[in-house]
Amino acid sequence: MILAGMRVVSWLGKMEKKFTHNEYASLEGMCFKLRDVEPVKNQANEWELRLHFIESHMILVAASGQGWLKVDGQFTEIRQGSVYICNPGQLVEAGVHNFDERGFYLLRFDVLEDAVSSIPELQIIKKSSSFPVKGEVHVTSPVSVHALCDTIYQCLQDEDQLKRFRGQILFQELLHTILQDARLVRENNSETALDYIKGYIEQHHQQELTIDHLAKVAGMSPRHFMRLFKKRYGCSAIDYLSVFRIEQAQQLMRTGGQNRLRDIARHVGYQDDIYFRRKFKQVSGMPPAAFMKNSRKKIVAYDFLNIGQLIPLVINPCAAPADHPWTDYYKRKYHMESMLPLSSNPLIKREEIRLAEPDFIIGIDILVSPGEQDKLGEIAPSFFVPWVKNDWRHHLRLIGQFLDKTAAAEIWLEKYERKALFVREQVNHVFKEDSLLLLRITGDQYNVMGNRSLSTVFYDDLHVIPVGGIDLQRPDQQITLEQLAELDPDRLLIIVDEDMQSQLSWRTLMNAKLWNDLKAVRYSQVDCLPSYPWIEYTAFTHELMLDEVLKIWRDRA
Repeated sequence: MILAGMRVVSWLGKMEKKFTHNEYASLEGMCFKLRDVEPVKNQANEWELRLHFIESHMILVAASGQGWLKVDGQFTEIRQGSVYICNPGQLVEAGVHNFDERGFYLLRFDVLEDAVSSIPELQIIKKSSSFPVKGEVHVTSPVSVHALCDTIYQCLQDEDQLKRFRGQILFQELLHTILQDARLVRENNSETALDYIKGYIEQHHQQELTIDHLAKVAGMSPRHFMRLFKKRYGCSAIDYLSVFRIEQAQQLMRTGGQNRLRDIARHVGYQDDIYFRRKFKQVSGMPPAAFMKNSRKKIVAYDFLNIGQLIPLVINPCAAPADHPWTDYYKRKYHMESMLPLSSNPLIKREEIRLAEPDFIIGIDILVSPGEQDKLGEIAPSFFVPWVKNDWRHHLRLIGQFLDKTAAAEIWLEKYERKALFVREQVNHVFKEDSLLLLRITGDQYNVMGNRSLSTVFYDDLHVIPVGGIDLQRPDQQITLEQLAELDPDRLLIIVDEDMQSQLSWRTLMNAKLWNDLKAVRYSQVDCLPSYPWIEYTAFTHELMLDEVLKIWRDRA
């Protein structure tokens, strides 16, 4: 590369006179040096970043594609239109796939700062890891950020030293854009502190944490901290700590080891065994001993939808369909390394299940023939969820009843209702009286998503108004562009399948005049999601959708 790192110049001072968080004040003495830029575009295979401790700061700019990022063991899905910032010393792993010509960019850079000295001549530049923003940042103009990355890359490839010098200057502009956007999405000074405290709880859950201590770390009074934390996350900080600890305990129990309950309790932060057992039953719906016993049972998810039904019951299936688009996601997020991938051929699949010697088999009645159901029942006790006449809540209850996990199902559903209420309160100011249409593009078809899909989350749980003129009782209602123009919803949520024909249809639609005349398009009220897992009608998918709603709409004006 070229020259030394450049100091942030005077344009940075043109930001608002008063920074919204103390870390921003340190920018005055910082320098930033871009080390390299890696563009990833039009790759046929998945791009991977191997698991390693990174030595420099890293920015991942997601202009297109889908993927995942794991930082210090914390898993997150990579979303188009966001950037992700990691610090030196963090353990980072990532994978991205389904790029288009925009691809994405990986930038590595160093942060330098002046060493403190009372003698100006003795001030030196040293490496620092105090970049004021980390994690995910939703940028207000993804197109501009991507174009800036492209220009930076072109400059740094040039042999002309002045062009490469300009690349370093443009990198400062990129950092300025990210810092501005990170600040704009915050309602007030406290949100950064709250996000930090949430991560602090997860990293220090084994220690004794009190409200006074957490409030002190956040720089707030205890009363103010408690109020803001509950407003932001829908639960108290201590409740969040309890749930996180129990989830870590559950993970240990599911590994199949011989850890004693007392040792597990100590490991996750509980010194009192009786208190640990009480909290565990409160969160899980069953005592820890019963959970450990049940976790040893081998349960097969015969159909791909069953995975999203079993996980809310804290069950990792021992076998599941290998061709499910999100099988790899479940393996990474829920540590299902030992899960047996099942063939799509029914005869081979049945033999694989027989050899696995499961305790139970869970399937969907309309997806398995009666004859096959009988043969599977000879291998192990089997339950095939009655799909058509029941909604997703009753599906979960029926599986819980069959597996003797009724209490766990009811606790999960109660938690879901509280979360849905919390999310509704957070986004009411965005939707107001706007009508919403959920449209899925599959091949060359435009399908309105009915109530046997994630639309139930929006229309039933979040009370968003559906667009008039649509029969929501129909599972997939195909419409034309002309019919879409007649409906003319205030807002659109688009789900585009991953295949080439669907992606082509989406691009063609965006260039059509009728599309650009839509109210939702004219007022920039169109949002997009990848096809998986949102098209699945399961408890897990719907809870995940609530999280996505917060990410997309909570901080919008």
